[in-house]
Amino acid sequence: MSRLDEMQNIGKTLADKLIHAGISNAEELAVIGSESAFLRLRTIDRTACINMLFAIEGAIQGIRWHGLDKTRKKELKEFYNMIILNEK
Repeated sequence: MSRLDEMQNIGKTLADKLIHAGISNAEELAVIGSESAFLRLRTIDRTACINMLFAIEGAIQGIRWHGLDKTRKKELKEFYNMIILNEK
């Protein structure tokens, strides 16, 4: 099993947060997916931001988050905005 902090875009801080949210390795993160992982993060860290969501998606795809496909990035922005609106 691959460590989270060995994945692209995932540093020690984000890896620790993901572990605290119940995601312990790269394989679990890939199965759970970026949206579900982000929802778990938001339950333990209300400061989790869109850049974390992008970082997680990039990690799952094995690319820097800056290189995410425009369509996927738009989907993630819409998902993030929906989450933020529902929290208000």
